[in-house]
Amino acid sequence: MTCLLVGNQTIISEFILLGLPIQAELKNPLYALFLAMYLTTVLGNMLIILLIYVDSHLHTPMYLFLSNLSFSDMCFSSVTIPKLLVNMQSKKPTIPYIGCLTQMYFFLFFGDLESFLLVAMAYDRYVAICYPLHYTVKMSPKLCSSLVVLSWVLTTFHALMHTLLTSQLSFCTNNIIPHFFCDLSALLKLTCSDIHINEIMIFISGGLVLIVPFLLIVASYACILSSILRVPSVRGIRKAFSTCGSHLSVVSLFYGTIIGLYLCPSANNSTIKETVMSIMYTVVTPMLNPFIYSLRNQDMKGAFKKILEGRKLPLSLVL
Repeated sequence: MTCLLVGNQTIISEFILLGLPIQAELKNPLYALFLAMYLTTVLGNMLIILLIYVDSHLHTPMYLFLSNLSFSDMCFSSVTIPKLLVNMQSKKPTIPYIGCLTQMYFFLFFGDLESFLLVAMAYDRYVAICYPLHYTVKMSPKLCSSLVVLSWVLTTFHALMHTLLTSQLSFCTNNIIPHFFCDLSALLKLTCSDIHINEIMIFISGGLVLIVPFLLIVASYACILSSILRVPSVRGIRKAFSTCGSHLSVVSLFYGTIIGLYLCPSANNSTIKETVMSIMYTVVTPMLNPFIYSLRNQDMKGAFKKILEGRKLPLSLVL
């Protein structure tokens, strides 16, 4: 254990990430699996961003939010998975103190960003289905840009607040993190400082970043369902489910695991259970998003077909 002596107090300068609680014979197969999932996540989300950039028909509010969500997913996985892969092949799976705080900051940042972007996408679907004739007026380019910028600004301050609060804590003896990344809750369990303020801020900000966005999304889809039932038609129901079904799938996966893990903790939660739930929203959800949004979307399929046919490619991409 590497430590620094400051005055009469020993300060830890690095942490040991225990990683996944798996047997030795499963390490190589799981390494290959996580590597494949990570590459799928990066390539899939990069493809969505490219398709939206190339095809002018996709320069709409919904795809503006989707391109930002794809970027967030790609970065969200990149914060944790590369380090996990390195540590799975390392005899000493350590991370420096500064590196741990940096990882925690970007983990919170891109996780929060996804939460806010999902709210913006839910509002976009609400306006598109409930007020189709006023969609272009209500979802103006200025409003859409403002929603995206606001999402980035709010996540910056939220992640920075928790990172600065954590940097004020002392880690004196135990430097073993029973996780595959520097999770905020795992770090708070190791500190020898008073974490009362940290817990209060987690409770308050957790409600603002997770519960409020989740309730806004639920309210949006409740209004959509009510609007559909007022004028029931097979075509209207089919269109609503085709445009909203993919978004609801992502929302269920993302919020279900996070709320269950952080806001509804259980004393019976084992390390294995917590690790599996963390993998669901850090690895599985970002990987599934490109499939969920592209396979169910005719516009994305059309844009992909254009790329395969070599049409409408910008000169910079051709060169």
